[in-house]
Formats: sequence, C-alpha cells, structure tokens
Amino acid sequence: MGARILVIDDEPSVRDMLVKMLRCEGYDVDAAEDGRAGMRRFHEHPAALVITDVLMPEQEGLETLMQLRHTGLPVKVLVISGGGRVGAEAYLSSAQTLGADAILAKPFGRAELLEKVSALLSA
Repeated sequence: MGARILVIDDEPSVRDMLVKMLRCEGYDVDAAEDGRAGMRRFHEHPAALVITDVLMPEQEGLETLMQLRHTGLPVKVLVISGGGRVGAEAYLSSAQTLGADAILAKPFGRAELLEKVSALLSA
C-alpha cells in the first residue's frame, strides 16, 4: 500500500471523491469531517500527507495547519479551498504564510490533484 494520506473536508461529496481518487492510486487514505476530528485521527495514525479544506465547522483548516506544524512531525500539508466570504486566493495565501507545502483552489481536476500529491510525497 502507498503512503498514508488524511483528507479533511466538511463536504461529504468532496471528501468521498478525494478518498476514492487517492485509493484508486494505491494510497492508504483516511478521512475526517473537520479539523478537530482530523487532528484526532492524525494523532491516532500519523499520515505522510494531510489534505485539508479551509472553511469547516468545529475547526478550520488554517488552525489545523498550525497544529500540524506544532507536532514536529514531518507531515506535508496540501490546503484546498473554494473560497467563502472572500475568494479562495485570500485563504490559500494565508495557508502559504502559515506553512502549507502546497495549495489548490477548488474546483480542481484529477490530474492536477494527483500531480501535487505525487510531488509532495516524493519531496
């Protein structure tokens, strides 16, 4: 089985699509519906890569990103966003400032996602 990836997104359809897509590529994938649940899963079973949305209930992606950075573990983080009150670019720019390894604006294509995932896991 491939590298372990944790997908954190509050939209079930997006989360399920990402999980299926990554599993089809041979990755070991787990998922969570928000940052708080994602951090619990990460502490139980650390992942090599975390893909997190920004805007979620309970705990948003930027807070999750900061918590992941404070673990001291060598985890790669891909932050995704479709925007909200402001465009996705503002959230993604903040994510880069806070230490995201890569960013991706929704909607994105399968090839674009898999290329980013592959690059992050091979870096």
